[in-house]
Amino acid sequence: MRGWWQEISDLVLPADCAGCGRPGGTLCDRCRGALRGTGARRVEPSPAPPGLPVVHAAVDYVDEARAVLLAHKERGALRLARPLGETLARAVRAACPGGGPGAGPRGRAAVGSGAVCGARPGMRPGAGPGARPRGGPLLLVPVPSARRSVGARGHDPARRIALAAASVLRADGRPARVPAVLCQRRRVTDQSGLDARQRRANVTGALGAVPGGGRLLVAGPVVVVDDLMTTGASLAEAARAVTAAGGLVIGAAVVAAPLTAINRN
Repeated sequence: MRGWWQEISDLVLPADCAGCGRPGGTLCDRCRGALRGTGARRVEPSPAPPGLPVVHAAVDYVDEARAVLLAHKERGALRLARPLGETLARAVRAACPGGGPGAGPRGRAAVGSGAVCGARPGMRPGAGPGARPRGGPLLLVPVPSARRSVGARGHDPARRIALAAASVLRADGRPARVPAVLCQRRRVTDQSGLDARQRRANVTGALGAVPGGGRLLVAGPVVVVDDLMTTGASLAEAARAVTAAGGLVIGAAVVAAPLTAINRN
């Protein structure tokens, strides 16, 4: 009920800019420019949790970007999903600089090329020993929200942004899908207020694949996505769950990361 009502009201009621609060629209040109950023960067939390893939963030989690993410996530400003998806798509492209497996005619890699995006030389993040690169469409797998959070917010923010990002990538000639493969297997506590060690303990083993999820994951390489990276614990757990189900994780991408994250570019 809440989700469709938010969507209708977002379309018909006057809105101020979610980034700066100025009247005139959901997102002004200045704040839209802030979401474009200066280019995605490779980031790493300190300390980095075990199993964390290479992560790329499109923008810093400050000022306008922070306000827009919170407006979408907590206040249900659903029209922000498209510009946030465009931002996330830039982080995904940074993780796949050669176009990535399954890139179409406008990408720089062909299906079956064997390119692995987001990987360090000689490494396949999230992949088991001896795993080989896969062709096929790029699979964007969002970190799943808890059912109670989805019910309270009326939507799943990370999945909504991932769907928008996949649409942007497809329009750019890069086949991309957002398979619904991960779910929470047990209840986790609210992550806010927890330090890095506590967050790892809170989410470790909490995610798993839905029945039949493994069949979806063999279709192509996986980039784990989320709206925000803080300690990296959720991304690492999602990568573990995807790998356990037979998927090949080649990297991770987020809309934003805090300034405290180490810049690995």
